[in-house]
Amino acid sequence: MVSDTEDTALENADGLSADGTSQGLGAAEEAGGFKAKKIILIVLPILILLGGGAGAYFMGYLDGVLPGHEIDCQAVQEGDDEYEACLKKLAEADSVPGVFVDVPDMVVNLNTSGRQRSYLKIVLKVELEKAADQARFELVMPRVVDQFQTYLRELRPDDLRGSSGLYRMKIELLNRVRAATPDIAVRDVLFQEMMMQ
Repeated sequence: MVSDTEDTALENADGLSADGTSQGLGAAEEAGGFKAKKIILIVLPILILLGGGAGAYFMGYLDGVLPGHEIDCQAVQEGDDEYEACLKKLAEADSVPGVFVDVPDMVVNLNTSGRQRSYLKIVLKVELEKAADQARFELVMPRVVDQFQTYLRELRPDDLRGSSGLYRMKIELLNRVRAATPDIAVRDVLFQEMMMQ
């Protein structure tokens, strides 16, 4: 006669009961199913996170977060996520002065319809982004002066009245200097002296 202890030992040893029937096969299947569930529960969330991260990266959602990514502020519009960052970047760039280059003094006669002539004397400086561009800018200075004089000779005395007239003239001069020097980064045109008579 086989004792209960020996019966359990035999059953555990080869998965068979004392009478020779297989009872351990279901337990082995349960253990294998548990391992598969465990692997799925661990691997599946990792795959989902990796897929979501890759999708966010390729769709550009991580551009402002990842180091080394440069925001293209020319493409950013008001209301975009990067708008505040671009405003801050612009303020920091404006706080660092560029290189100031003197433009030769100009005296031009203004466009008047009457017999009396009006003259404008103007002294300007051009602010460049980089000091390395100063020598190249001075080489094309005759082109810049030509662009300025062509524009200034078409002005009427009424065009220069008030702050809005001066602002328009400043914008036009800035556009012309940038057109004359497309490969040089020009930041601003600054009035040093202006006299009309």
